[in-house]
This record gives sequence, C-alpha cells and structure tokens, in this order.
Amino acid sequence: MLLFENLVPVSRTDAILKRLLALHPKLIDLSLARIERLLGKIGHPEERLPPVIHVAGTNGKGSTIAYLRAFLEASGKTVHVMTSPHLVRFNERIRLAGKLVSSRRLNQALEFCEEANGRDPITFFEITTAAAFKLYAEVKADYLLLETGMGGTYDASNVVKDPLGVIITPVDLDHQAFLGETIAEIAVSKAGILKRGAKAVFGRQRDEGRTVLVRHAARLGITPKIMGEDFDGRPEDGRLVFNDENGLLDLPPPALFGAHQFDNAALAIAATRHFGLPVTEAHIAEGLRRVDWPARLMPLTGTLASLLPEGSELWLDGGHNAHGAAALAAALGDMQARRPMPLVLIFGLMNTRKPADFLAPFKGMAERVIALTIPGEPNAHDKAVLLEAAKASGFTAEASRSILNALARAGETRPAPRVVFAGSLYLGGHVLHQNGTPPS
Repeated sequence: MLLFENLVPVSRTDAILKRLLALHPKLIDLSLARIERLLGKIGHPEERLPPVIHVAGTNGKGSTIAYLRAFLEASGKTVHVMTSPHLVRFNERIRLAGKLVSSRRLNQALEFCEEANGRDPITFFEITTAAAFKLYAEVKADYLLLETGMGGTYDASNVVKDPLGVIITPVDLDHQAFLGETIAEIAVSKAGILKRGAKAVFGRQRDEGRTVLVRHAARLGITPKIMGEDFDGRPEDGRLVFNDENGLLDLPPPALFGAHQFDNAALAIAATRHFGLPVTEAHIAEGLRRVDWPARLMPLTGTLASLLPEGSELWLDGGHNAHGAAALAAALGDMQARRPMPLVLIFGLMNTRKPADFLAPFKGMAERVIALTIPGEPNAHDKAVLLEAAKASGFTAEASRSILNALARAGETRPAPRVVFAGSLYLGGHVLHQNGTPPS
C-alpha cells in the first residue's frame, strides 16, 4: 500500500492525493462537521445513493462485504462498494457498478471536491469519501455496500441517514487511541451507525460488546439478528451449514480460506435474508464459490512463489491486530494438521500495534520468524523493534532488509516450508505489487 506523502508522484492520481493529504495536519481526526460542510457544497450526493448496507466492526468487514457483493452479483444486481484501505492502487477503494473506478473518473471527482473544499481543513479520508459519494450518486447501481473507515459514530461514512441495513462484525480491541480502551467503549463507537428504521445484523460478539450493541439498538427500536443466537454457520463435512429461523441451508464452503470465513459468510447470508435482498439459495452458493478478497489468507503463485524451493507454499494475510492474528493462527493450525510443514512467518507491523500481542497466537507453531520493516511506511515498526519482541517472546527470529531478502531466507528452511507474509495490509500491498498480482 502506498502512502502518498512519502512518494514522488508517479501519476496524476498520486499528485492529487498528495495535495489532499496536506489539507489537514492530522491523518485521523474523527468528526462529521468537515465532510458535512463539503457535501453541502457539492450538492449532497449522500442523499442520492442507491440502497445502502453499512458495515462496521473490528475484523471481517471487508470479507463480509465481499460475500454480499458476490451474492448480489450472482443474482444479477449491480453493486457499488466502498472499502479501505487499498493494497496497491487507491482505485481499489471505490467500485462502481462492479468495476474499479477508472483513474480518469476518479481524478475528476477528486479534483471537483478539492476545488469545492478550497483550503478548508478536511482529512484525507473525509474528502476522498465525499468524492466516492459523488461517484456513487452519478453512476446507477442497485446497492451500495459501504464500509466504515474507523469506528462508526464519527466516521465520515456515517453521513448516510437511512441505510437499508446495518451490519456490525465482531468488535474487539483496535485503534484504542481513537475509539476507547475497552471493548465496551469501542462498541459504543461502532453502534453509532445504527439508525432508527434500519434492520441490523450483528456478528459473534464478546459479552461486553454485545451488551452495548443490543442496548443501543433497543433505544432505536431495533431488534437485531445476532450470530450464535438467531442464526449461525459452521463447517460440516467440508460444507457450510447455515441455520436461522427460516430453516437450514447446506452450502458449498467459502472460497476464502480459514475457519473464520465460515463466520463471515454466515453473517453475510443472515444479512441477505434479514434485509430481504433478492438473493436465492442458488445465488448464495454461486457467490460462495466465486467470492474474492485479496490479502486475506491468500495463496500466492507467480513471481514470489517461484523463488521458494519446490514443494513450498506461499501465503499472504493482512490481519493486523490480536484478533486477526488469532484467526490466522487458527487457520494455519488447521493447515498444519492436514499437511505438516515448517512454518515461517514473515511479519511487519505499523507502530500502533503491539508486536508481542500479534505474535502470541503463533507460539509453538512458527518454526522461524522473520521481522521486516514495511517498505516506505514511516509509521511502521522498525525491524529491530520487531526482532527484539520476537526474541523476547521465545521465537527463533531474525530481521531482513527487504521482502525479497526475507523470502530468500525463508527458502533456506528444510524441508520445503509454508511461508506466510502477515501483520499488515500495508505490507500486503507491497507483496502483491512485487508479485505482479494487484487487485482488479
């Protein structure tokens, strides 16, 4: 992933985004006032959107949206999507009627918003969200799947007043400096996207988060559907078995890897049924087979994989917090049980994450850990910090100067290893770029 303030612009889009970063000194400053001001100047496109499904939570937002998109497109519907962050190109954040926004159209929308905003302070995420809403209002589609950037109440996406439905994926500890130090405090922020009159579906929650979400929903007259209570999904004989008040579905397994993806898929299925989307069981089955969401426990072939010894495996995962690390470790544990291989973890982290917390789930599993400074990211932990944390946690660890060097060192493992890049979507973007397989 590219941080534009640290790059010499290589395209018109990069040059525009670099200018937008200079409009507000803080990269994150949660508020709705600035984006509401700008949306007013550009004609309130947020009031002219197709039916919106708004998604918040700590982990699983993007995967849940990927399933919803796959189900709806299998039914013949056209879908706008907004997600963040991107991996290689900013265009990945904005999907118009099924296709990534073109650079020409993106540049026009960004420059329109830049001119309308003038020199008024506004964060990068706020002004780019305004540009996205402008595009979504201009291009016809049946639905908009809208992911929050951070939190909920004061996230720029929360200017949508009447969503068709709201999904809150599992709430866990992340971004504590902005959202609160406890799960309950973070849940308060996530609950901010709930709206009176909009149906809601909640993922599997910890007790303290569930209590907050349900209480907030009750104040708005909402009776949410909750995973583990009103519906559930589980792997059974290689299939996904889903059940809710309407009965049981016997479905193919998700195309995305990991046991946690059964939960994400079940959450999306529950939303399609509860929100009354025009999706049949056959559409859900087709969507499960063809769903795609890059850098989420993704097997890599091609350039980078060819650098490893024959018989090796190469994987990429963008999970970046303790909850995501636990899900990754569980999925790798299943792989190791089916086909044992030496596991080499190549990881990089942003400095808002605690290395020991991320590494803890891999104890007793990773044979080697290779620490890497995420290229081009001034807010990444230095590899020396990560190396010290890995050694203090009891891992056999070393540091590497680059992605290619780390891969070469991992390839020295015998027998042929299972190598996993992990710890950050920022790192994931650089890996996909070097592999020549950017999202499309």
